[in-house]
Amino acid sequence: MLLGSGELGKEFVIACQRLGQYIIAVDSYEGAPAMQVAHEFEVVNMLDGDALDRIVEKHQPDIIVPEIEAIRTERFYDYEAKGIQVVPSAKAANFTMNRKAIRDLAAKEVGVRTANYRYATSLEELQNGVEAVGIPCVVKPLMSSSGKGQSVIKSNEDIEKAWKYALEGSRGDLLEVIVEGFVDFDYEITLLTLTQQNGETLFCPPIGHRQERGDYQESWQPMSMNVEHLEEAKQMAADVTKALGGSGIWGVEFFITKEGAYFSELSPRPHDTGMVTLANTQNFSEFELHARAVLGIPVNEIKLERNGASAVVLASKENDSLPVFSGIEKAAIVPNTDFKLFGKPTTRPYRRMAVALAFGNENVEILVDKAKSVAALIDVD
Repeated sequence: MLLGSGELGKEFVIACQRLGQYIIAVDSYEGAPAMQVAHEFEVVNMLDGDALDRIVEKHQPDIIVPEIEAIRTERFYDYEAKGIQVVPSAKAANFTMNRKAIRDLAAKEVGVRTANYRYATSLEELQNGVEAVGIPCVVKPLMSSSGKGQSVIKSNEDIEKAWKYALEGSRGDLLEVIVEGFVDFDYEITLLTLTQQNGETLFCPPIGHRQERGDYQESWQPMSMNVEHLEEAKQMAADVTKALGGSGIWGVEFFITKEGAYFSELSPRPHDTGMVTLANTQNFSEFELHARAVLGIPVNEIKLERNGASAVVLASKENDSLPVFSGIEKAAIVPNTDFKLFGKPTTRPYRRMAVALAFGNENVEILVDKAKSVAALIDVD
């Protein structure tokens, strides 16, 4: 049972289908991307714990795979106690759906390097938090996805606006934010980390990415970086994922500074920046790795096959009818590129509707430009 049925879930379902699995896709609206390739689907509010219990009881799944944040994850402990495998584990899913739980675990229990941070449940607490961590700083909802509700405070005049924006972008019913001191980083990476039932933890080549509005716009693999900083990030990722337990792919995000790696965030599932692996940059995509880990199929090694880049295709307006794509023919003839249309049934401004991919032996900067040029050829109406 897949809880959350977006574009990442869709690719995961395809990977599972190729391994003979029967999938029930769940989301809050009908026609979600993963539903289109699953055997069955359910439409429920996953923040309604009773509704979640009903569909679990109805379908009796062997495995539950959460793909989004807005879920009553505390129910996972009961499911796990009944013998259902929760991916990566009930503890991991419960902790990582909430920035407070995962940040405290990383900084206080595991002891990895993070930005200075505070929490706030009111505007006054946020003002106090900003004073403690200093300006500039970043404000995020404790529960959100794709950068929603995230903003940078550059002066005291930004605090109230950031508070309201964070609450608007919060998923679920959790009205609390985290304010982080600004880290003077050189670049960001996603380190896809594979934990396995046989105990061996593997790492994908690091992925670089660029964000706007808190959401990724382009990603590339591999990210060229200092070997010592990469090894430090690997150790941090291994320590945090070990503390959470379970098997699967983890999207572990780091800020890389002149001093080394700073732990930023962690997702216990395929990561949006990891869509670059759909360009066959590795021997297994992140979705194939997740499926194998979930099913207990060992992966001996992850190796880079070729360089790659991805660029998102965004909607520009709101439309409740099925979107129409144009420019596909032009995009299709660009050598060593590809694209994936997600099949989302409606659009809204900045909604991610497709991804363009470029691959080869060229420098990743060239591949990023190539992916962006393909994305620019595709229009969504």
